[in-house]
Amino acid sequence: MTGPALRVPEELSARVPAEQRGAGRDRDGVRLLVSHGTEVSHHVFGELPGLLRAGDLLVVNTSPTLAAAVDGRVGHTRVVVHFSTRGDDGRWAVELREPDGRGTTRARAGVRGRGALPAAAGGGPAGAQVRLPGGARLVLEEPLSARGDRLWWARVSGAEVPAVLREHGRAIRYSYTERDQPLSAYQTVFALPSADGTGSAEMPSAARPFTARLVAELVSRGVQFAPVTLHTGVASAEVHEPPYPERFSVPEASARLINAAGAGDGRVIAVGTTAVRAVESAAGADGVVRAAAGWTDLVVTPERGVRVVDGLLTGLHEPEASHLLMLEAVAGRAAIDRGYDAAVRGRYLWHEFGDVHLLLP
Repeated sequence: MTGPALRVPEELSARVPAEQRGAGRDRDGVRLLVSHGTEVSHHVFGELPGLLRAGDLLVVNTSPTLAAAVDGRVGHTRVVVHFSTRGDDGRWAVELREPDGRGTTRARAGVRGRGALPAAAGGGPAGAQVRLPGGARLVLEEPLSARGDRLWWARVSGAEVPAVLREHGRAIRYSYTERDQPLSAYQTVFALPSADGTGSAEMPSAARPFTARLVAELVSRGVQFAPVTLHTGVASAEVHEPPYPERFSVPEASARLINAAGAGDGRVIAVGTTAVRAVESAAGADGVVRAAAGWTDLVVTPERGVRVVDGLLTGLHEPEASHLLMLEAVAGRAAIDRGYDAAVRGRYLWHEFGDVHLLLP
């Protein structure tokens, strides 16, 4: 049972990437749980080509992962700034967290002084300044939304943010991982650098197990790929709140591929919840996908349903995560309950370096 009844043991957190877990495995050596309706089967990700069929279409997110965590100081207090999303006006949505070694952990109360971190919050008050490496300075201006003050709009002076991230940033990581990893460990095979230096604060991790070799095999079997882009912001491991608005793009060529697959015998399978959000944001009430770009605040729920996506390849999410509502919209509650029970019993690994789940109709 998903939700509060399901407990994921701490030892099922993937602490390092698959290729560092021994036995000479590559990224595609992670395990693959397949839910075909409520029927469950167990595989290795390298078996994916045999589970799909000619005419199927995989929708993949091309957003690159940024080195979005940067050390800073508020007065004499050390903080870590998570750069989440760049706004149209040049500001960035940011979150401030307390350091935990070279990683970051949940914000803690008890830090005093101007710009102190309130409990379970990401910054404030307005006007608080953060000194960044290289002489840059970040000023918090206002909360991103009325939900609270975890994310703030902020301006950076003294340097361009992409340059700060390239020179002083590292990939965001949380306490369940063992150590910092090079940024390359957080890039998927589909990632494309953006001209303006934007990207995802956290890896679109469902695509991580793909290798160039596996992509070539899928193409040789008649499986097609439709690239879309959605730049993911920072997640909240504590609150599991719905996603904030995110920048997305569905190009004309991909819209045509998706519509053609939907009109034929092929299945449209999104690789990751980010791909679902992008393609469903570009779909009209008639189910037709049209080229689109901009910001999306779409939250896919069972009540809203999906108009385009037939299946979903995704990581394993925490029981309280809002992503589970999207999974339920795609596959139904019974399939999610059955799959997650099987994942816990089968000792599958959670989080961005963990195993993956394929939901098919």
